[in-house]
Amino acid sequence: MSQQHPTRSTSSRSPRLDASMSLLTNVMEHSLDDGYAEATARRGEVGRSRMPRTLRAKLGLALGLVLAALVVTVGAAQAQISAPSVAKEKQELIERIEAGGDRADQLQKDVDKLRASVERRQRKALEQHGDERGKTTALLSGATAVEGPGLKLVVDDAKDTESGEGDGPRKTDGFSDTGRIRDRDLQRVVNGLWAAGAEAVSINGQRLTSRSAIRAAGDAILVDNKPLVPPYTLLAIGPGQQFSRAFQDSVDGQYLYVLHKDYGARTSISVQDEVRLPAAPSLILRTAEPVRTGKGSTS
Repeated sequence: MSQQHPTRSTSSRSPRLDASMSLLTNVMEHSLDDGYAEATARRGEVGRSRMPRTLRAKLGLALGLVLAALVVTVGAAQAQISAPSVAKEKQELIERIEAGGDRADQLQKDVDKLRASVERRQRKALEQHGDERGKTTALLSGATAVEGPGLKLVVDDAKDTESGEGDGPRKTDGFSDTGRIRDRDLQRVVNGLWAAGAEAVSINGQRLTSRSAIRAAGDAILVDNKPLVPPYTLLAIGPGQQFSRAFQDSVDGQYLYVLHKDYGARTSISVQDEVRLPAAPSLILRTAEPVRTGKGSTS
C-alpha cells in the first residue's frame, strides 16, 4: 500500500529574502528606541525648560530692552552730572581767552605809545642836529610826516566776487580769478604811482618806504605785516593834475582800468589840494659815509 506524502500548505505571501536577518533589519529600521524618539519630539516642541519657544523669545527681547534702557539711563545720568562741570570749564576757558586778549591789546597799546615816543624824539633830534642833507634823506625815506598836493585813489573789491576763469592782465595758470583785489594788484598800482612821480605814498594810513612789502596771507593783504581791510585808500603826494594824468596814462594805470572794466573792481581817483601822510613806523634812519681807501682818494 502506497503512502501519500502529506501536502504542505503554502502561504500566499512569499517570505522576505532577509527574513533570516530579522534582528539586523530591526536595528537598522529602528535605530532609536520609540521611547527616546517620543521624548525627543516632545522636547523639540516645548524646549528643554518645557517653555514654549515664543515665550522664550519674548522674554529675551524684554531683557534686551531692559538692558538698553538701563545703559541709556546711566549715560544720561552721567551726562547730567558732568554737564555743570563741563560748562564751568568752558566758561573759565572763555574768560581766560578774553583776559588774554585784553592783556595783549593793552600791551600793543603800550608798544605803540613807546614807539611813537621814540619816533618823536628821533625826528626832533634829526631836526636839531641834522644838516639839510639829513633832513632831505629823512623826508625821502619816510622818517618824517609830509603834506602837500597829490592824489586820492580808492580801490575796492567788486560787488560780485564769484570765481571765474582768469584772463587779461590777471591771467594765471590753472587759477580761477575773481573781482577781489589782490596783493599783486596793489603792488602794480603803487609802482605806477612811484613811476608817475609820487614823492610819498600811503595805503590805509600805512606809510610806504623803500623797504615796504605788500604781501598776501590767504585772502588778506598785508603791508609791512599789517593786515589791510578794503576799501584800500592810497594817498600820494605829487604835482596835482599832471601827476593824475601821468598815472592814468601809464601801463599800471591802464591795468587798474582793466580791473574796473573787466572784473568790476570799484575805483575812484581824485586830485587833492592837500594830502597829509604820517611818518613810517619803526623806521631807523642810517646814512653811509665814504671810506678812504688811499691817500687823497675815496670810494
